[in-house]
Amino acid sequence: MARQVFFSFHYANDLWRANVVRNSDTIQKAETEVGRFDHSLWEEAKASGDPAIKALIDEGLNGASVTIALIGSETSSRKWCLYELAESHDATKGLLGIRIHNIKNQAQETSTKGPDPFAYLESTDAQGVKSTLAGVYPIYDWVADDGYNNVDSWIETAAAAAGR
Repeated sequence: MARQVFFSFHYANDLWRANVVRNSDTIQKAETEVGRFDHSLWEEAKASGDPAIKALIDEGLNGASVTIALIGSETSSRKWCLYELAESHDATKGLLGIRIHNIKNQAQETSTKGPDPFAYLESTDAQGVKSTLAGVYPIYDWVADDGYNNVDSWIETAAAAAGR
C-alpha cells in the first residue's frame, strides 16, 4: 500500500545522503513522499521567521501518515527536525528513524553516527510521568540494514504500529 511519507533531516548537512533515500526506486515508484521542500521555498520561509517555517512544516506533515527521521551526525541538535518529530508523535503518525551516516556523500565520504533524536523528545503518560521517546520508535541503518530493499516494510510496520 502506498503511504504518504514525510522525511525529516538536517538540510544543510545531510541533503545528499537524504536524497539517496528519497530518490531510491522504492520511494519513487510508490510516489509516497509529501512535504518535499526545495531550497528556495525553505529559504523564503526562513527569511519570514519561525511562524512561516512552522506553517511550511505543518503543511507538509498534514498529508503524511508516516514520518521518517533521516538521522545524520547533527540531526538531534536541529530545532526543526525535533519539531517535525514531536508534531508527528503528537499526531500519532507512524514514526521511524533511518541512520544515514554510512551513505557516502558526493565526495564519497561517510559521516559520524549521530545521537538518537528521539532521546531529545519527551512524552507524558496518563499518570503524568514524563519519559523520552528513545526506544519507542525503531531506528534502522540504511546501509547495514539494506534500506534499499527493506524501507517499504519499515514504513508499513511504522504505519501499522500507529494504527494507520
